Amino acid sequence: MTTTPKLPNWFDISMDAWALAAESNMVIAMRIGSLAQGGPDAAREAERMVTEKVAANIALGCDLISGKLGSSPEAIVSGSIAHYSERVVANRKRLSK
Repeated sequence: MTTTPKLPNWFDISMDAWALAAESNMVIAMRIGSLAQGGPDAAREAERMVTEKVAANIALGCDLISGKLGSSPEAIVSGSIAHYSERVVANRKRLSK
């Protein structure tokens, strides 16, 4: 017996979006502190930040165009949130060290 994968519901999607927003705010706060100090480390972090954002947007665009995220609105939104969440969590962990 095969079962079709369950689509995420909008409540779960909104909770994931809320978690992404909270994580993003933590990363922003940590980066502001780093950037405010100036110097070569701040310049590297600013460059890394921009490079990562461009790469993440391009990767998401490729996933959308290829259909990797699915075709339903719920799957696309959920996949997009997951795409960015992975990167934001990785940045929070890196900046917390």
